[in-house]
Amino acid sequence: MQTSEPVQTSEPVQTPQTAHDAWRAGRRAAVTAPTGNLSLVETRWFAGDVDADEAARRVAAEREAAPEGVTVTPVERKNISSGRAEHGLRVWNAHAPAIAAFAEIETFPFDPNWIIDAEFTPVSADRTVPFEHIRDAGGSRDLVVPGDITFERDGQRFTLAAFDDAGQLLLVFGDPTNGKGDATGTYGSGRFLFVEREASQFGEPGRVRLDFNRAFVPPCGFSAQYNCPMPPAQNRLPWPVLAGERLPRFTGGFDIYTV
Repeated sequence: MQTSEPVQTSEPVQTPQTAHDAWRAGRRAAVTAPTGNLSLVETRWFAGDVDADEAARRVAAEREAAPEGVTVTPVERKNISSGRAEHGLRVWNAHAPAIAAFAEIETFPFDPNWIIDAEFTPVSADRTVPFEHIRDAGGSRDLVVPGDITFERDGQRFTLAAFDDAGQLLLVFGDPTNGKGDATGTYGSGRFLFVEREASQFGEPGRVRLDFNRAFVPPCGFSAQYNCPMPPAQNRLPWPVLAGERLPRFTGGFDIYTV
């Protein structure tokens, strides 16, 4: 019996533009998810010397009592003065007002000129850089910076600090677009950018790529319940970075700070 050969179909070739479009769609899905940035409605820190076991009991009790669509998770930080562990919880609402009012994340058009090759140079494993955080009233928290990221643009050489965010290099940077009120304005406290580098390679020098088209609005741009780091002095770039996300846009005059 003669059988026919299967029809060979080719998948669409992904271009930088279509890859960028897919990234934007993924970002929208992430921030609107039941535990995405827009759904965070409360961050509550337990008062007193609550240890990890007691914190776990309190979180479990809150989770048990939570209504449908609400998720309760533990959160931990170090006291900004003493370094002592502090425990708390976060409440995520899949039907949060911010999700209902969310329209889009305004974004610059994709521009390949904002994909920049850089060099990663590891540093001592105990090196930290003080990062001021948006809700710490001018205080700073020391974050581990595995290495320096160096690149050149417009005849200038820059060395940036990206910290270790749970095994990923996270660059917190600022530029003159931050807080501008025109069509080039971006989130006032700076933006974030993940740098592709495996945690196992933090101790090895090598090339990295900074794709500023994937610069994104930090979580605190979607909920006032986050405490985001702000760019240190060495991460403030002198020219406008006209790439990546600009600002979240909401309908009906919604404001995350008046919820």
